[in-house]
Amino acid sequence: MFTTSHFHPMLVHFPIALVTFGYLAVLVSVFIKNDIFFSKASFYLLILGTLSAIVAVFTGVFFTGDMSGAAGQVQSTHELLAFITLGFLGITSVLRIIQNGKPDSSMLKWSSFAFYTLAVMAVSVTGFFGGNLVYNYMMPL
Repeated sequence: MFTTSHFHPMLVHFPIALVTFGYLAVLVSVFIKNDIFFSKASFYLLILGTLSAIVAVFTGVFFTGDMSGAAGQVQSTHELLAFITLGFLGITSVLRIIQNGKPDSSMLKWSSFAFYTLAVMAVSVTGFFGGNLVYNYMMPL
């Protein structure tokens, strides 16, 4: 029988992949004018990435025990960064949803692009601290 520990690695890596590939699609759509495919792909990847990030944070907060010392500091930093990442993803998602109703709004387009850039940077740093936590403090040697 599977437990949450079997699914957690997939839940953690899935949002990272969705957000990263969504951002790559946004970059392509910025350089290819009047492109519908990459723009829509980036939107759906963003929404799925945001939803899966919520699940990943939920499982991390509720199914990971507290740690002390250096591991506790890394865990606290990782958790804080996870919530910051969720904030950026949430803002980006809301901006993109509004942008879908106003596709000609340059301000919405560039604002959502800026927040998506911050979100992909945040998910990368969060992933770094998560990897550090797992490989340096949680996995047996």
